[in-house]
Amino acid sequence: MMDKKLFLSHSSFPIVFWLLFMLISCSSAPKRPPEVFLQRSAGEKQLELANREADRGNFSQALDLLEEARRLAVSIDDPSLRIRTGLSRGNILFSLGRREDAVAVWDAALGEAESLNNREFTAICRIYRTRGRLLAALADAGEAGAARTAAEIKDELNRELGFIKTDQLSLALGWTVLALAEKESRRFTEAEAAVKKALDTHVKGNYLEQAAYDWYLIASIRSVAGGYDGAQEALEQAIALDRRAENSWGLATDWRALAEVYRKAGKTAEAETAAARSAEIYGSLGIK
Repeated sequence: MMDKKLFLSHSSFPIVFWLLFMLISCSSAPKRPPEVFLQRSAGEKQLELANREADRGNFSQALDLLEEARRLAVSIDDPSLRIRTGLSRGNILFSLGRREDAVAVWDAALGEAESLNNREFTAICRIYRTRGRLLAALADAGEAGAARTAAEIKDELNRELGFIKTDQLSLALGWTVLALAEKESRRFTEAEAAVKKALDTHVKGNYLEQAAYDWYLIASIRSVAGGYDGAQEALEQAIALDRRAENSWGLATDWRALAEVYRKAGKTAEAETAAARSAEIYGSLGIK
């Protein structure tokens, strides 16, 4: 008869060896990170690319990129990424003239932010909705209606801006919305000061398209105030930044605005040259 003690000692050897191997492996393996960011990082990258294409007027491409960013946000159930992809989608839909769809998306983002009891996210969502409200008033209600809307939202904007502590890009967006409101209230000094707060953030972060838009907005403020030389200088800054960013849409818009400033200043020849330059750039994009 086989010695039971010997049988047990031999049959348990693989188990003992495996346990010893695991102990050695665990003791020598590097410590694993407490969180995984692979899909989150991919989603953030997709969102950044989508926002860049939207800044360049490529709205269809931006929506395609944003769809993947949204899918990743949903798949990992990341509240921040879910909210920010929703806000960006609302912006693009609004730019495409789909206002009701944009408001619905912004409202959904706001609801999610409120469910998290996150005051900063809530403030950001409200700023996006307020921006849409002001832009709609500018498009539909005429100067008097836009001025009334601007007066109504300024206190709200100032209050919400105070809750944004970490998201500097959203804070900068809020400053540009406040600048638009101040412009419609004909408070031009305050309007330009608000834009320059956004400009400071964009320049420090090398956000070229956004910085170019800041200068474009400064030019608009100066032009409405009758400062055509200052408006021209601001648009030259915008053109320089959009060239660095290779932002064709922005360049076409800058030259079109410069043509308008020249026209207001009585510089007919310069206005025609700038308008032709704008049309040429639009033409290169297939836009008449």
